[in-house]
Amino acid sequence: MDPVVQPVSQSELLSRVRELRGRGLSAKQIARELGMRPAEVAPLVRQVAGSHRTAAERTLPEPADRDLVGCWITPYWSAGLGLDDVPDWAALDPDGANDPSISGLAGVMVARADRSSRVTACGYLVDVYCLGVKNTTGPQTMSSSALLEHTRRFFSAFDELPRPVPLEVAQHLVHGAVAYARSFGFEPHPEFADTAPYLGVPPGPCPIRFGRDGQPFYISGPDDNPRAVVAALEATVGPGNYHYIAHL
Repeated sequence: MDPVVQPVSQSELLSRVRELRGRGLSAKQIARELGMRPAEVAPLVRQVAGSHRTAAERTLPEPADRDLVGCWITPYWSAGLGLDDVPDWAALDPDGANDPSISGLAGVMVARADRSSRVTACGYLVDVYCLGVKNTTGPQTMSSSALLEHTRRFFSAFDELPRPVPLEVAQHLVHGAVAYARSFGFEPHPEFADTAPYLGVPPGPCPIRFGRDGQPFYISGPDDNPRAVVAALEATVGPGNYHYIAHL
């Protein structure tokens, strides 16, 4: 007797679409993952996004398929990370390779073309040593002429001006940091699912070794719960296999 296939409820299907969308997959990629036709997945993606786009808006490609306007990252993003398999990436950040001071936070911004000389920008604050994506901004659509000032405001909290990098570097850094943090039980910022589609999915496995010199290094921030973070590290990697600095 053939096994009975239990139908998937609408809520379960939406939950699965939301999860895949949060990983940056396009509607076509989600359809392949679920074994569905793109036409069946498209309305689910719109429902997850919480808005129904007009016919004119549907002519735009999926966010990850839109033309890249720019991709920037803060210096020192690579300090303490393992980049042995991608030495050309290490060469993009000579400050990180030469400065032994603790860093661990990287600012990343991606801007993609919209319509009528407009662009959409998304920003990410990434803890590459432990917590993954701590904050995210966007997607914010603006005129092309406003992008420079928007970029200045986003990176104003950092001491150094951002530098352009290949999109692949940003994709691996952000998604890789999210995966690293999840291995300890830390989820990315709740709005990461809204911005991840504009970043896109990185090609191939991540070549970056995260953590400070291969180990989690937690540096507490003003909105953190240090006790909970340290308890999670104790439970997942064990005593002596991580470091932390808690600001009181």
